[in-house]
Amino acid sequence: MRQDHRLRCFNRLNDLIRSARVSGCIRYHGQDLYEEGVNVTEVRRRIGMVFQKPNPFPKSIFDNVAYGPKIAGVPKRELDGIVEKALQSAALWDEVKDRLGKSALGLSGGQQQRLCIARAIAVEPEVILMDEPCSALDPVSTARIEDLMAEIKSQYTIVIVTHNMQQAARASDMTAFFTTEADEVGGNRSGVLVEYAETQHIFANPSDERTESYVTGRFG
Repeated sequence: MRQDHRLRCFNRLNDLIRSARVSGCIRYHGQDLYEEGVNVTEVRRRIGMVFQKPNPFPKSIFDNVAYGPKIAGVPKRELDGIVEKALQSAALWDEVKDRLGKSALGLSGGQQQRLCIARAIAVEPEVILMDEPCSALDPVSTARIEDLMAEIKSQYTIVIVTHNMQQAARASDMTAFFTTEADEVGGNRSGVLVEYAETQHIFANPSDERTESYVTGRFG
């Protein structure tokens, strides 16, 4: 299973993939997110997502950030404040405040990714899922995103998937290491949680030899 598919289990975006199969349960504040009757729209509002490649809408910078609140029925008079707050939280306001009506597609890659983070923040989620958010960015933009994550982690729970070991060590407080195993009968591959602990423990003294082999570069 691809890492973004694992992430999508948390906000049920896998529901949109016809071939996706889900078993087991995910509990969020004690509620099984896959229980019958769960409001999927509310799940996705509370658990936002930022994808690997920046994906701004072909709209203005303002409309990108205001899109979610508009859909949620927020009055138009409140949108200016929401957009400004979200862009400030994403450390982008000072760079775009004089061109909010311009196309978001004119922004640099790093700015587009911060715009996508602002778009996620605008609907006031509790969790932000990030799928390799810096893999398409240059080192300077990557540093800006990592600094941003450090700034907002006190306000949101951030779940980040990354194959960059240095980034995982720098950006996270807790680390989970997953590997894949193949079904002996059908050959289907599925993700397996190997180890979950404080980041310092995972990198300095992992409990599982598979984790140690990966973080030291012996495989992967």
